Amino acid sequence: MAQTFDFYRERADAAAAAAEKATLDNVRMRELRSEKTWRALADQARRVAEDRAKADAERAERRAAEALDVQ
Repeated sequence: MAQTFDFYRERADAAAAAAEKATLDNVRMRELRSEKTWRALADQARRVAEDRAKADAERAERRAAEALDVQ
């Protein structure tokens, strides 16, 4: 199942909040690492969605041009 940018961002925000509340250094560091990972996944999901939208638009333009050439 593909996860969305919003899902990853929410997880990153939750990890950041947990890091801020942590009283133990090792817990804070673990949550900060988790936040970094979730943010990287969110960025990747955003890029994939943008690339997919761009590719879809390009395919639609090609199909429209091909339809005009056929007529």
